[in-house]
Amino acid sequence: MGSILVFGASGQLGQCLAHVARERNTAGIVFLPEEEGNILDTAGLAAIFAKHQPAYCINCAAYTAVDKAEDEVELARKVNRDGVENLSRLCAGHNTILIQISTDFVFAGTGNQPLLETDEAAPISVYGLTKLEGEQVIPAHTERFFILRTSWLYSEYAGNFVKTMLKLGRDRDELRVIWDQLGTPTYAIDLAGCILTIIETGSQQFGTYHYSNEGVTSWYDFATAIFELSQTPVRTIPIRTAEYPTKATRPPYSVMDKTKAKTQLGVAIPHWRSSLQVCISCLAG
Repeated sequence: MGSILVFGASGQLGQCLAHVARERNTAGIVFLPEEEGNILDTAGLAAIFAKHQPAYCINCAAYTAVDKAEDEVELARKVNRDGVENLSRLCAGHNTILIQISTDFVFAGTGNQPLLETDEAAPISVYGLTKLEGEQVIPAHTERFFILRTSWLYSEYAGNFVKTMLKLGRDRDELRVIWDQLGTPTYAIDLAGCILTIIETGSQQFGTYHYSNEGVTSWYDFATAIFELSQTPVRTIPIRTAEYPTKATRPPYSVMDKTKAKTQLGVAIPHWRSSLQVCISCLAG
């Protein structure tokens, strides 16, 4: 098998891929942080593909500042759409399989049933819109792709909700956390494992998939579990989204159905609370 390119390697998921690859002794992975693999630099990308002749390209690079994206529309679009198109063209030319990471933010989140891959995408933020546009440019260039939509990503690496809560919990007696947004946390180590399983099994079941941990929770219940499992004495107070206004609108319900990933990719998906315990144990070290 040829090499595996990972773009956005210095981000949270990129670091988790490096962690899981070490555990599995996965060979041939080339980790490219932004300064070495800028997905907007077409000449640089062409040189990277020519050098490595990759069998797989994993795109973890993205503009993820959800609120800032409302003011930086063109920059978000360049990274989340144009960068993906650049990679798609090169993947087609080199017969490389593209693994693109997307988001639950492609949905409006107005329903109350777990979202299927075939459900209508109707983003309500610039971030969600540009990530959807990134999904949509891929099939025009290649049929050999996996799009993995995920949600509420956290891990021991980089900045995320779990680490923020633990930090705030050390300094405060109580925290107000939103309870009327429902979704599922995703341990990025589990997602990294799913990605490497796709590669290790040589799956040809191309298409769009949902991957988060199992179960349903709110940000309030998620925070409460973080403090409970880490034995942090903090009082959590549930508040409505309206009490914590943000520039970008979040989907109120973004629970995703993972049946397709489990049946077609053959991955086992842990419950969010089980994975949270693992992460907190690792952070406690």
